[in-house]
Amino acid sequence: MSVTDHSRRPSLGFSDFGSDDEEHVDTHGGDYSARMGELFDDEDEPPVHGTHAKLDDEDDDEGEAFVYDGADAAVSHASYRQQMRDVLGDEDEDDEDVVEEREVEHSLLHGHPPIGIVVEDEAPKTVGAVTALALSHDHTFVAAGHATGHIQLFDLSKPQVSARSVPPTTLAAVASGRKEGHIQGSRIVNIGFVAGRHTAVVTADQTGLAFYHSLGKALFFEASDVLRILGKYPDEEIHVPGQLPFHRRRARRANTILAMAPLPLGTVPHPTDAYNVTALLTAVKIVIVGLKPSPKTWYRKHRDEDDEQMGKAKFRGALAWFPSVVPGAPPGSMKLEPAKKVNGKGIVKPPPTTPMLLYSWGPTLRLLLVSELKTSEKVTNQRTGKTTTIEVGRLVLEEKARWRAQDNVCALQWLNANQILAVTASGLEVYDVHTHALVEHVHFDPTSLISPTISHTINGAFSYSDAMGDIAHSVRTYKGKIFLLGRYEVQVGTLLTWADRILSFVEDGDFLNAIDLTRSYYLGTAPGNRNGLPDDPQELKKVVGEKMRELMVASTRYAFSEERMTDATHRTPDGRGVDRTSLFENLVATCARACIALGDFEFLFEDLFQAYDDAGIAQIYLEQLETFILEHDVHTVDPRIAQRLIAMHAAHGRADRAERVIWHIDPACLDIDQAVQLCQAHRLYDALIYVYTRAMRDYVAPVVEMLGLIRRVMQLRRAGTTDEETLEPVIVNAYKVYPYLADVLSGLTYPSEEPLDEDEATEAKRDLYTFLFHGRSSTWPRGDGGKLVLTAEEDGGLEPTYPYCRLLLRFDAEAFLHALDLAFEDAYLNDEDAGGASRLVIVKILLEILASSSASTAPPSAALPPGAATFVHIFVARNVPKYPQFIQMPPSVLHGLLVGLAADADGSTREDRQLAAEYLLSAYTPHEADALLPLFEAAGFWRILRAWHRQEAQWAPLLRAHLRDPAVRAPELFASAHEILATASAAAGGALPGALAETLAGALPEFLAASAVETARFVDAHAPHLHEPALVALGDDAPARFAYLRCLLGPPSHEEEPAHAGAGPSPRVPPALRAAYVALLCDLEPGGVIPALAHLPPDYLDWDATLDTCEARGARDAVVPRAALAKADAFNARLATTLGGLLARGAEGSGDGEGEEEARRCVESLEAVGRAGVAVCVERSNAHDEPPDAPVEDLWFALLHAQIGAVQAVSACCPPPPSADTSADAPPPPALSALRALVQQTFAALVSASAARGRARVSFARLFARLVGSAARSPRGGTPYTEFRAVLRGMLEAYRGEGDALALARRLLARDVFAVSEAAARARGRGWAPRAGACGACRRALVPVRDAVGEGGGGGEGVVVLRSGAVFHAGCVPAEVVAAAAAVGQPV
Repeated sequence: MSVTDHSRRPSLGFSDFGSDDEEHVDTHGGDYSARMGELFDDEDEPPVHGTHAKLDDEDDDEGEAFVYDGADAAVSHASYRQQMRDVLGDEDEDDEDVVEEREVEHSLLHGHPPIGIVVEDEAPKTVGAVTALALSHDHTFVAAGHATGHIQLFDLSKPQVSARSVPPTTLAAVASGRKEGHIQGSRIVNIGFVAGRHTAVVTADQTGLAFYHSLGKALFFEASDVLRILGKYPDEEIHVPGQLPFHRRRARRANTILAMAPLPLGTVPHPTDAYNVTALLTAVKIVIVGLKPSPKTWYRKHRDEDDEQMGKAKFRGALAWFPSVVPGAPPGSMKLEPAKKVNGKGIVKPPPTTPMLLYSWGPTLRLLLVSELKTSEKVTNQRTGKTTTIEVGRLVLEEKARWRAQDNVCALQWLNANQILAVTASGLEVYDVHTHALVEHVHFDPTSLISPTISHTINGAFSYSDAMGDIAHSVRTYKGKIFLLGRYEVQVGTLLTWADRILSFVEDGDFLNAIDLTRSYYLGTAPGNRNGLPDDPQELKKVVGEKMRELMVASTRYAFSEERMTDATHRTPDGRGVDRTSLFENLVATCARACIALGDFEFLFEDLFQAYDDAGIAQIYLEQLETFILEHDVHTVDPRIAQRLIAMHAAHGRADRAERVIWHIDPACLDIDQAVQLCQAHRLYDALIYVYTRAMRDYVAPVVEMLGLIRRVMQLRRAGTTDEETLEPVIVNAYKVYPYLADVLSGLTYPSEEPLDEDEATEAKRDLYTFLFHGRSSTWPRGDGGKLVLTAEEDGGLEPTYPYCRLLLRFDAEAFLHALDLAFEDAYLNDEDAGGASRLVIVKILLEILASSSASTAPPSAALPPGAATFVHIFVARNVPKYPQFIQMPPSVLHGLLVGLAADADGSTREDRQLAAEYLLSAYTPHEADALLPLFEAAGFWRILRAWHRQEAQWAPLLRAHLRDPAVRAPELFASAHEILATASAAAGGALPGALAETLAGALPEFLAASAVETARFVDAHAPHLHEPALVALGDDAPARFAYLRCLLGPPSHEEEPAHAGAGPSPRVPPALRAAYVALLCDLEPGGVIPALAHLPPDYLDWDATLDTCEARGARDAVVPRAALAKADAFNARLATTLGGLLARGAEGSGDGEGEEEARRCVESLEAVGRAGVAVCVERSNAHDEPPDAPVEDLWFALLHAQIGAVQAVSACCPPPPSADTSADAPPPPALSALRALVQQTFAALVSASAARGRARVSFARLFARLVGSAARSPRGGTPYTEFRAVLRGMLEAYRGEGDALALARRLLARDVFAVSEAAARARGRGWAPRAGACGACRRALVPVRDAVGEGGGGGEGVVVLRSGAVFHAGCVPAEVVAAAAAVGQPV
């Protein structure tokens, strides 16, 4: 955007692009402010046509208003800018708008004598300050609204006296019905003329009231008609008459009118003009009313809820109308475009546009289309009875679009029929109303504009933020110009056209960006508006393309002019002088991009190159052009330039870059001799192949070149050359023959792999197949001058048959056959008569070469390497079933292929050979299968063998094949073995075949090596009699044996699959293995013996033997539950004795590390026995019925007696303290402390079990007395006092711990109960809500509904709501509810 203020100082600029006035006029239609006609007649005012309306006391003089229409841009002093102006044209020199802009500029700079409007009949202090202004459609009348509520109209031809005036009224007058209007003291915030009338205005004030005023005269007296169209009167007067108004700070009301505007007249009449439409926008709704033929609200829409919650954006709103115009008409014109004939049959006038209303709340913009819909209605004359049909119109408002701006919108103005200007809180934005796209954006501070309410922030009537955003009256547009009324200046701006945008770059001397911008307009990728450009794409390309060509010519002339040699634009920072390298580099790149867009390279290859060549800097041109060649943007180059580019790289030793250039340029542009010599000299074989094939259409010559390289490699190897630096580059280039053959025989170019033309591809394939598979050596090129192409390693050596195909096989058979694999997929080989080559012929030639290479009479050049035969067999075996209709071989040949594939001993190709054999077997069934099976086994073709044995139902060999195949993993092995045995058993009537059982028994080591656990499940499912042989096969591997048996007998682990987790112990395991499982369990997992035994059924084991095993192997805790604590005393005594002896030896100093470890194990055993005893006692304590043979107290006594006895035994063996003085402080041994802790844990478990039961089955006093008495009668002597003191302290601590826990639980429970009770009390205080609005008994409404006679239904005595939510009339409450309430002493 270009903006000019009164001081000629640029104040802001729109980002990038804009529109030219003249082009804008042609594209977007006429101005909507210039129409000079009224669409309706009024009783007090004659219609106006062409001039402003005359009132009763008006003169007939006419005047045309002065229009502010922007300012010229400053004229640059640069010569290049003047050249660009010449390029872009001088169409605007005589444009009326330009003349008008200069007049505006002169007016803004020098000023005109102001027109004074003086109020003579009323004192200024009575009328008040002007707060709203409006200009009539013809710019001859001004309407003014004042701070006191007064409204005045002035004729600009006689501005000394108001033509019409409307004084404010009072609430008393309004209440009496004598008068309507604004209340005295209400500030007028909006005013506007209605349509084309001079004496009809709509106004709005600060209180939310809006009125329509029709101001006429009757008998020289003013006769005004005032109609309220929105709002309601306030409850109190605004202020006391005769005093200045004072406003208290209060929240703004939702009915505050944010914007109001009547629909202006357009350049052509439109049916909607007759309705005198006015739009009013408040903070919560938009209302559109029509004042003619009778006042009516045509549209009302409330603001969305989410919009209302936007804080400060709630009172941000704006609206703007765009009336009906004629597309293509110049601004201010009433003339339509010339009528055009369509096919000579009729005349079609361009239809006018539909009036549009754009309004905003916060950042959200909405577009409405306003149109008229005619309907036919029949009307009957009451006097005559005749019925006539009349057309009745109504307004239709359609919401067409909705989008969001980048910030809250403060003001809206239409630039043209397609673009809208939005002044937001952060800048100026221009949107395309059809695409909703942001066309332009520039940062701008709207607070710099004048706000009419800023003075009201002093007394608190407005907040400062609201007042600073009230700038809608300071923004106007006219004929595409933008006028901004600032506090200290008036700014005028416009959207730049594409030509002006280009000139802005030129003015800064940036002609390269000017060309790039023009190219973006040409391609349609330029951001921003397209003002000034034709809508037709072809016309646009024509106009912009011509300008782009002229820009490139002018820029080139200016870049190479003498002035540029001396100016300071490209001086080096170090003062060396002028360095224009970057300038000339970018000029080539910019012009190249422009020419690519145009599709015309004449300027790039002729004029521009000649300018660089004449200046001696052609290298800069060539290096920049090379980038576009390598990126495939430029494919066709002038031959002279291509020659210079290749020669430049050759002269600088950059052969690799020359090669890339060669095979990126159209071959027709190359110098063939130069390219071939360069490629041969520098071994640029990719480029050489490109020249041969694309320029010379010779597809055999590259093969001849590559065969020469292969022959040289063979000769060097035969001579014993081992120099990698000599061999490596030759080998790399020689290998290019294989991808070349694959591409060309598939119909593609090399190396770009682009499709060849069909005729050219056919000819290339025919030549290559003929040359490669020719039986003898041949000359190339054909005709005179051709040379014989030899393959023998020694000069003068004997040439073998099919020399070229044989040489390719000898060099790398795998790569050559891979190329043939790709070539076989091409449809060219389907037609055997087309070129003499076919798949069958090629296969036969390969087999013949293979057979002749092993003959004793074959020359050395005919011998193939060992791996070549393997790859030929694989190739043929895979293609025979792939193309059965084209390759038909006798069975003997196919059998030989199978034998050849199986007989090869190369392990690295085993998988490829097996896959090829599978392919061949899919199309061929051998008759001597038994002879092939041993070969397949020796070759390791297990996949083929598995398929064969499965097909023949040979289950034992099938199982062996799975076992011997290294590719079969353990999960697949066991799944397949399960399936094989199940299928075999089903086929044999449910019994496992003997041969398969023998195979399974012999394969047990292989299965166990794969997985002992899976083998256990597999054997148990199919051959449980093999469990013992399987364990024998595991030998002395105890962990593996234990894993095998635990899988069958143990409890499920967390890692097991769900299918196996729910299974119990296998009933098919022999008793001996069950006993072995218990022994291994005690040895390897002593801590898991108890849960493992609990998992087994009661009759599953020989428990006497099992307990003996557990006791013998140290798992004593497992014996305690089964013996019901009978052996706990013996275990404790035995372990205590052992532990005491170990501690005594340790005190004497004779202990060692093994003794300490054994003492630790004894302590762990005592703890395990104690935990097992506690578990038994707790289980019995929680039982519902106490067994008579084993009272609970006796069980606890037996357990505690055994533990205290162990403590006694260990304590007796411990050494006494050194002296009596330190005995109290000396810590006991760790073993003794652990045993004492075990006693305390037992007491704690006893207390917990008793508390959980609810009633005590154990008397602690009696239990303690029994323990003391038994200790006194013990043959080991009485327990010392210190031990019983520790026991008693443990009992008390257990009680105290339980008491603390209960007290804490009681406090927590009390707090929770209080919280719940408090919430229930609050809910009860609020009452209960009914679940329905009808009585639960009679189903009638709770609240009586009065009928016509004044009586209601239902009970009228009241409503009863129960706690459950049920609701009844007082007389309908069920009897059971009344009885329940009476039972608790509460009334219903």
